[in-house]
Amino acid sequence: MDDTAPGFESLSWTAKPGPRPHLPAHSRAFKTLPARTDFEGALQAGDNFFIPSYLQASDYVRKLQEAHKAKLQSLKDSKPATGVDSLNRFSTLPPSSLPLGSYRGMSHTIIERQPFSNDDDDDDDDDSLAPLPSRWNKEDMGPSIELQPDDLGVKFVGLKSPMEHEASVVRANHYMPPQCGVYYFEVSIVAGKREDCTICVGFSTKAPHLERPVGWEPESWGYHGDDGRAFPGQNVGRTYGPKFHYGDTIGCGVNFHDNTAFFTKNGVRLNVAFHDIAKGKLYPAVSLKKPSEQIRANFGESPFMYNIDDIVKEQQLRVARDIDRADTSRLEPGMNETELVQNLVLQFLQHDGYVETARAFAQDIQAQKVALNTDPNVKIDGLNIKDDEDANNRQRIRMAILEGDVDKALKYTNAFYPHVLRDNEHVYFRLQCRRFVEMVRKAAYLNMKKGLPGLPMDIDKDTGDAVAWGDEMETDQGESQSELLELERKMLEYGQTLQAQYANDTRKEISNTLNEIWALLAYKNPLKEPQVSHLLDRNGRVAVAEELNSAILLSLGKSSRAALEKVYAQTHVLLEDLRQEGGDGAFASLHDIMNGVPKTPDL
Repeated sequence: MDDTAPGFESLSWTAKPGPRPHLPAHSRAFKTLPARTDFEGALQAGDNFFIPSYLQASDYVRKLQEAHKAKLQSLKDSKPATGVDSLNRFSTLPPSSLPLGSYRGMSHTIIERQPFSNDDDDDDDDDSLAPLPSRWNKEDMGPSIELQPDDLGVKFVGLKSPMEHEASVVRANHYMPPQCGVYYFEVSIVAGKREDCTICVGFSTKAPHLERPVGWEPESWGYHGDDGRAFPGQNVGRTYGPKFHYGDTIGCGVNFHDNTAFFTKNGVRLNVAFHDIAKGKLYPAVSLKKPSEQIRANFGESPFMYNIDDIVKEQQLRVARDIDRADTSRLEPGMNETELVQNLVLQFLQHDGYVETARAFAQDIQAQKVALNTDPNVKIDGLNIKDDEDANNRQRIRMAILEGDVDKALKYTNAFYPHVLRDNEHVYFRLQCRRFVEMVRKAAYLNMKKGLPGLPMDIDKDTGDAVAWGDEMETDQGESQSELLELERKMLEYGQTLQAQYANDTRKEISNTLNEIWALLAYKNPLKEPQVSHLLDRNGRVAVAEELNSAILLSLGKSSRAALEKVYAQTHVLLEDLRQEGGDGAFASLHDIMNGVPKTPDL
């Protein structure tokens, strides 16, 4: 008789089913990042982006997340502006005719970008990031199979074949990226015959036919429910695990680190099923062959029945132990690990112009060495930090930018290094844009001050920091209003100048950056608008300061990056290389290592 698994009786092939309440939520770190944004219907059901819980710490998946956000932003930016004026208001409205704050209603022109694309099986481009499997591929399935609207449920709708070797296969929309290290998915059998289940769960390349059971052809591996046998690419399997049928949930995990695969049944792990799995693009796959057989896949959008999170954490701990045991004695002859780290930090401070901090750090190192020395006859050599005029000048420029005073930074740069801005047009452009941003920031601050006279105001709600223009708001309100009017006039004049300067520039990066900062003018208080408030964040000052500092260093014939920065960059590249085929790099994350460093408490 035909049965339907408990909890699946209401599944419909025309509507998306609800969650599976009978599965225990082992994946406590489960996180979903929905992308269901109504950008004029461009995102379809099934285009939602999610991160399986066991891949939360994966640098590869973080890159996927960043790429997904960029696609969403591109789609959003491609919408034409409506109900607003264009940037021509800079040239058509004289500043003197504007009432206080009237520029706030000004809008910006949107530059159209590439439309959002989420095509299935777009995996032939090896230079792009391979997405995670998220649903079954309706373009890659055999006959007699019907998918639910969300492409997660599969139903066999044909007639039973008298030929044992015939079945209908469906593969996932994307292959399992080896860069994840481990990939896992589950298939729940929601309907079928208890006594004779011919469903098979596994994975394959694109080579096997779609009318043969998974595991019966080369480049295909499968676990069969009718006999519990595992089939490694041939129609003669071996005894592996228990039989399974309706009501069971079968999980499949591929460990790219050691090229093995395993299965689970109802949350319990079985032995390793396959060794020496061939390298290639491997797709989750399932085959059905009898009427009424139905399955539903979970690629990580919902909590798994099996606790795969702990398995991945074990791999991460293994790699972390290997890193801790690594021998660093040969990295720099004559230095132990502590001395090497101290010298890297010291060189970084000197490189970036923190001369006084470097001197204090060197004195602290000297004091530690003296305190630890037990032999009075051993002389402890100190570290001599010489005064460096260029370092001091660069620090002046950096501090001016970090304080939001771009005019002062431009003055110092032209005085100390007059050729740098002429030779680095992009750096000069960034400084000009930051100057405009700082003017908007100050105007927004004064507007808030005008609304709440006599009260101190913290601008950066996330950091709790006040802007560099002063913390107290106890000046006369009339003077404040006059100051705001004058600032808005200068801001509009500067905006006109900047617009005219780059009016004929066809470079996309220039127009995109200008449109981003013009967007600040569309809001009464951009500091409180999530869409644009990031442009006013102090981190933007840091980025501009670093870029200018690098340009100055290059002009002096010095490296634009400190040794510590080079070590970090080289480590990042090394991990990327080790991650490609599922190596140890898949289980190590510089992001998590840096976040794990204890933060120095604010004094």
